[in-house]
Amino acid sequence: MNPVAPQRTSAPARQSRMLVGAVALALVAALVGGGVGGFVGFQLGAGNRPGPTALDESRPARSASTAPPGSVQQVAERVLPSVVQLQVQSAQGSGEGSGIVISQDGYILTNNHVAEGAQAGRMTASFHDNRTAPVKVVGTDPNSDLAVVKADITGLTPASLGRSDDLPVGAPVVAIGSPFGLSGTVTSGIISAKDRPVRAGGEQGSQASVLNALQTDAAINPGNSGGPLVDMDGNVVGINSAIYSPGSGQQQAGSVGLGFAIPIDQAKRTSNELITTGKATQTTLGVMITGANRPGALIAKVVPGGAAEQAGLRPGELITKLGDRVIHDPDELIAAVRSHLPGQQVPVTVMDGSGGERTVGVTLTGEKN
Repeated sequence: MNPVAPQRTSAPARQSRMLVGAVALALVAALVGGGVGGFVGFQLGAGNRPGPTALDESRPARSASTAPPGSVQQVAERVLPSVVQLQVQSAQGSGEGSGIVISQDGYILTNNHVAEGAQAGRMTASFHDNRTAPVKVVGTDPNSDLAVVKADITGLTPASLGRSDDLPVGAPVVAIGSPFGLSGTVTSGIISAKDRPVRAGGEQGSQASVLNALQTDAAINPGNSGGPLVDMDGNVVGINSAIYSPGSGQQQAGSVGLGFAIPIDQAKRTSNELITTGKATQTTLGVMITGANRPGALIAKVVPGGAAEQAGLRPGELITKLGDRVIHDPDELIAAVRSHLPGQQVPVTVMDGSGGERTVGVTLTGEKN
């Protein structure tokens, strides 16, 4: 409070203070009287004391119950030993993320955007058993936002890798990682959707970084990147990679229930290549595409000798469907292509300028990054 200049006290004010004093004295007297009465009442009613209460009971034994099969608790107990916290120090600053142990001797699967700072810096892994070890980069693939790193350590617990192709929407899942540096954090939710075209790095990401992602409402925050999304059998079905945050300027915005993970089927194929060759192969259609004034992906250029040219696709045609998947925009076409393996043949539906439609079979090819 601000100081106030002293004021002269008028007679009514003095009388008021006397009255207040009298009330206070009366209150004291009442309290004293009440105290005496209470003491006498206590003595007279001593025989009516309450019996033993819950507060008097001894502490129970520690819970010996086991986690029910298929519960979040059981999944956490199984998967936590295979989850790693990764910390990066580089000239650009420090960062952190998560990783998944995929071998007993230190191979770890994570996101490219977690590992990229370690190329010119230092990365350290912190494990569930409280051990730490330096980490080196084995291989990275910016286009799929995946990387494999290796810690100088043995005796680890590899995760069990599942499959994502038959994962139904609505299936319960658990996300584990180190959001905001809080290692070993467990959250749960469901698979909200599949086949979401999402750019690694958000809207600032390039068209080359489009992911064909799983969507989940399990809470995923900065630091969860590279950690596992697992089914209720404890099998990894996705690699947590991105979140939707309202407002592009909110660098550390938290979960709003829209998280995205790279399907494990793609992650397994890419990580195997990164371990054996240090590089990964991207599935390609052999076209350069752009948006149009209607749903689809407009072919701007056909790559000479590529899959599209060999199938007879032409510039100016609008791709509206790949396999059974309707194509709404260029990002969705890229995501759809990347959901297939090189060498697979898929039907591609195109529309020409006059509205004529045709479907051709295209054998997809692979391109090393």
